[in-house]
Amino acid sequence: MQENNLAAEEARRIGQHESLKGQVEGEVTADVADRARRESRPGESQRINEVAGQFRDKALDEVAGTEREVTRSRGLARLSQVVDYLFWLLYGLLGMRFLLALLAARSSAGFVQFIVAITNPFYLPFKGIVGSPASDQGHTLMLPIIVAILAYGLLHLAIIGLLRVLVNRRTSI
Repeated sequence: MQENNLAAEEARRIGQHESLKGQVEGEVTADVADRARRESRPGESQRINEVAGQFRDKALDEVAGTEREVTRSRGLARLSQVVDYLFWLLYGLLGMRFLLALLAARSSAGFVQFIVAITNPFYLPFKGIVGSPASDQGHTLMLPIIVAILAYGLLHLAIIGLLRVLVNRRTSI
């Protein structure tokens, strides 16, 4: 959903850019033509051309600035997608570890050892925050993993929020 929002935002910015470029070009051309038709003095033509050149330079500078903004927004949108992917991968791995403990999976199984090894760096800061009740059959409700997923979820939201602020920076036209 966030990818669609970012893609839609990017498409909107590109559309605005093209519309602005066409509008400015049309206005400058129309203004120059109008002033040339109304010219009655010999030196006025040169002055009109100077003013038209200044307008054209200003319009080109604005278009170049918009191009930079669109390029920056594309990069930040791609970064947002990478951040989303990494966090969802982390949620999946922590969720898998939670389920394996809840289902009393054998700790000697290779897959269980792999999941534990991969998730340990992300789980250890939360280990011991709250207790993990266990049954006699070895089923364990690892509540610290739930706390970890919630904490990483808040971090994920903060990072994505910051990226959105950077992408949606308003420019004045």
